[in-house]
Amino acid sequence: MSALSALEQALENRWEALWARLAGKEPEEPVELLDALRRECDANAVVIGERRVVVPNAYDVELADSVHDELTRSGSRVGQALTDSLARHAERRGHEWAGPLTVHIARSRQVPNGRYRVACHVMPHVSAEGFRRPP
Repeated sequence: MSALSALEQALENRWEALWARLAGKEPEEPVELLDALRRECDANAVVIGERRVVVPNAYDVELADSVHDELTRSGSRVGQALTDSLARHAERRGHEWAGPLTVHIARSRQVPNGRYRVACHVMPHVSAEGFRRPP
C-alpha cells in the first residue's frame, strides 16, 4: 500500500467515524455496514484481463426498522454517503463498475441478523438509443 493510499484509508476511516457520530450511531455499526458493502463488492469482482477487474454496480441494503429509522432520522443522505464510500473503495482497488453505481437503501422486517443485509447485482447500462428522439 502506498503512502497516499494509507493516507486515503486513514481519512476514510475518520470520515466514517464522524458520519457515525452525526447519524447518532455507535461508530462500529455504520463502519460495519460499509465493510459489508466493500466485502460484497470484492467478493463479486470478476477478473476480465491482467489489469481489468469489473465489479457489480447495483447494491441493495436492507435495514431493520430500528436501524433504518436511526440512520435516516436526521434526514441525512445515507444512500449517497454509502455510494460515495463504495466508489472510493473501488477506485483505490482499481476496480471498474459494470455500469453506473447505485446503492439502494430499503426498510425490511426480514433482515436475518436484525440489523442489515447487503446484496449486489449487475444492472446493465441504459442505452443512449433509448433516449433518441424519433425522426
